[in-house]
Order: sequence, then structure tokens, then C-alpha cells
Amino acid sequence: MGAFDISGQVAIVTGAGQGIGRALATGLARAGASVAGVDLQQDKLKELEAELCSTGSPCATFALDLRDVKAFAAAVDSVKERWGHVDLLCNIAGVNLHKDSVDVTEEEWDFVLDVNLKALFFCCQAAARAMIPQKRGKIINMSSTFGVVGFPQRAAYCASKGAVSLLTKALAVEWAPHGITVNAIAPAAVFTPARAQLFSDPAFMENLLRRLPLGRLAQVEDVVNAALYLASPAADFVTGHVLMVDGGWTAI
Repeated sequence: MGAFDISGQVAIVTGAGQGIGRALATGLARAGASVAGVDLQQDKLKELEAELCSTGSPCATFALDLRDVKAFAAAVDSVKERWGHVDLLCNIAGVNLHKDSVDVTEEEWDFVLDVNLKALFFCCQAAARAMIPQKRGKIINMSSTFGVVGFPQRAAYCASKGAVSLLTKALAVEWAPHGITVNAIAPAAVFTPARAQLFSDPAFMENLLRRLPLGRLAQVEDVVNAALYLASPAADFVTGHVLMVDGGWTAI
């Protein structure tokens, strides 16, 4: 099982305050990594820090807006100064917009693209600047099945996630000579407490589940397990890949 061992790695997880990001941060910590969680919500980070400390692994948290490029770069520098290296960046933070395309405002479009794409790119850039001198590192981006196939009332989100998938490939090719792998995970709908109200709509769920051959929503553990694989030495020869964790959604 040594090929799947990530103990001793230093990981930065964005969107770590809740949902997939929080589950991944704690999953990495339980697997032996030192974890720095980044989120906009200070109260959520306090809860996360208590959870991370319970694992016995070194941890840190940073409350910042990922659209503040300099603030995130400073956080990466702080992590490297504290633990000596940065091995893994998981870009999990993201926002969605459920709205008819004819009604989407310029401000709403910019917000989705700024968080999901622009901020993600500059997070990758900051991490790569720390990883290049080390000649090693792994970056895992959060894409979506909606970055591969369309879905109504999700134009901005689909556009941002499609761009994330292609950005992942471009960065993988560019940074491969530096020993950095860049991959993405593209899940189908994932059940989290924050989305419980949406998934409580019977008509919405019926439409969703009929497109999922496995007949269920993804759970956060499904995404965490995929990320743990990509973070591990078992995936050292995997780069530029978008891993579909979608229950067969894109197989139809």
C-alpha cells in the first residue's frame, strides 16, 4: 500500500470550510498530511481547525477571499515557511448559479468566472512558484460533469468548469518538466448539507437520478477517495487528466 501513502505531505485545500473541501481537508489529515485550509468564512475555519487538530496532524487555516491574488500567494509563502515545502494544492472552492441564461447579469457572470476560473488559475500559479524550485508537486482542480456536458440554467457554471478542465491540461503540459502533475476531478451532483434543500425537490431529483446509471448522488467520500489517489505516488504518471467521478453520467 506504499504507493498510496501521502504521510508527510503538505497540502493546501481551498474551500475547506464546508462540503467537499472540508471532507477532503480532514481526509488528507487523517491520511497523515499536514493541511492548510483556506476559506472565506472564519467561523467555518474554526470548526475545521478543531477537526483537523483531532487527527493529530499539523494544521493551519487562512481566512481570505480567493479573488485576492496577493492574499493567497502570501498564504502559500506562509505554509512553505512553516513546513518547508508545499506538495499538494487542491482547488475545491467554487460557486454556482442556477438561473435562466437570458436573465444572467454581467455581475453574476463575472462572479462565477472570477471565483471558479480566475481565482483558481492564480492559486495554481502561486502553488507552482513554490513547487518549481522543489522539482515536484501535485495540483488537483475541481471541475464538473457540467464542464463536459451541458445542463440548463447553468451557463456560467458550465463555462467556468469547461475552462477549468482545459486549463488543467494546459498547465499539466507546461509544468511537467518541473515534476508537477496537474489533474482535475469532475464529479456529478454531490450531496452536501448546503445542497440538501435543492435535492429535496422530487421533480429535480427524478430528473437527476434518471441520468445517473448508478442510481444515486455522489457522496463527498467518492470525491475525497479520488483526490487521495491523485495525491498519492500511485498517480505519479497521471497528469493532464480529468477524472470523471460521475456514476456514469457522461457514459450515456
